[in-house]
Amino acid sequence: MSTAANKFVYYTIEKPAVAEFKDRGSKFIAYAYPVSSMEAFKKQLADLKKENPKAAHHCFAYRVGIDGNNFRVNDDGEPAGTAGKPILGQLDSKELTNIAVIVVRYFGGTLLGVPGLINAYKMATMLALQLTPIIQKQVEVNYEVHCDYTNINEVHTIIKQYNCTTIKQEQQLFCNITVGIPINRLEEVLYKLRDIKGVELIISK
Repeated sequence: MSTAANKFVYYTIEKPAVAEFKDRGSKFIAYAYPVSSMEAFKKQLADLKKENPKAAHHCFAYRVGIDGNNFRVNDDGEPAGTAGKPILGQLDSKELTNIAVIVVRYFGGTLLGVPGLINAYKMATMLALQLTPIIQKQVEVNYEVHCDYTNINEVHTIIKQYNCTTIKQEQQLFCNITVGIPINRLEEVLYKLRDIKGVELIISK
């Protein structure tokens, strides 16, 4: 995957999408989701199984993270290699990560054979990916920023200036901000934040 090679940006989808492909009576419904963790994926899969209890198969592929190593495929009872791999193949052909595609199959009574199944899962995935914008996102390192409320404006100025992402913010007497810092600006941002009196930085797990 070239996303692993380009350590500053990666590609994912902006929002969920659903598409349907039919072949000889069988219905293949592909659900594409942006996900950033295995837990988020598991929730989507559990919800879909509840929504489609009569489906014959719930096959999937997902890839999470930017190193290219965290992925999984599942044929859910289809012949080995006919469902999960074709789905993942579509994700990889578009160099996508932080994404899951679950294809729900309703059996139509006619066996499609290995080539037919590979084609059906591939086509359903391809159609779903055509329906949602692919976006480029910057690779970020998450830090917790602890500071006095009197310094919050200075901290926010740096966050905005360097296009960081504010993930979470709690503000009482002291302020705790979880922020995603672009990896290609990390040293500069940390230097600037540490320059503010009373700021404490902890790398976020």
